[in-house]
Amino acid sequence: MKNSILFIGAGRMAEAIISGLYQKSDEQINYIYVSNRSNPERLTELAKKYKANAIHDIEMFIKRVDVIVLAMPPGEHKDILKRISPYITNQLIVTVAAGIGPAYLEANLPPNTPVGWIMPNTAATIGHSISLYTYGKFVTGKHKKQMEMLVNAIGASQYCTEQQIHDLTAVTGSAPAFVYLFVETLIEFTEKMGVSSEVAEKLVNEMVIGSAEMLKGNLSARELREQVTTPGGATAEGIKVLQHGQFTQLVQQAVIATNKKAKGEE
Repeated sequence: MKNSILFIGAGRMAEAIISGLYQKSDEQINYIYVSNRSNPERLTELAKKYKANAIHDIEMFIKRVDVIVLAMPPGEHKDILKRISPYITNQLIVTVAAGIGPAYLEANLPPNTPVGWIMPNTAATIGHSISLYTYGKFVTGKHKKQMEMLVNAIGASQYCTEQQIHDLTAVTGSAPAFVYLFVETLIEFTEKMGVSSEVAEKLVNEMVIGSAEMLKGNLSARELREQVTTPGGATAEGIKVLQHGQFTQLVQQAVIATNKKAKGEE
């Protein structure tokens, strides 16, 4: 079965999914339409780069598609859902926005509308996201296959409950920024040791890439850390400083704060 898909929103995540679909599921694609609110140049760019159709009047195309992907910020969802609701028949409506789960979509769409939620991360742009996903109450086997097509386009995936995605958003979606901050800090400090920014970036980036590759092996993160940390040695002294600075608690607090913000809590 070939699918026609409408993307409402033309940012990096929309492009990542579109690119992945054509690379991995081209035989399952009929047409891809893409629209955004205020950047026609961006639509032209995507239309030229991919086999996508840039459109402006989304209402005219809703009944032509099988899947609608909402690829816009959370705050724009309410207005868009109100706008498209009169035209929905049995399309699968999928959001990739933080905090917008199936319960919210179902409450703002016609009764019995099949919906889904994908929570990808920034690595989707290179096909290496670990995406969490879930469904609403009214999906069929066909809709589940459509959802699998979307998540497989951008990397690995894990089915979760809606509450689990709310709880895990910071771990899979936002934590890459925590990792990048760690890398950024090491690079800046390395530069203070008298090397150029290019050398500092090479040293730190390759260290992190190599460390990540080690995680693909048979040893856990704890086992790998213990391998590097000789008791009483130099690395152990550095770990001690991190522990005294409550590194573990800070990471946990960052996750909690991120999740609260994603849920709209103070």
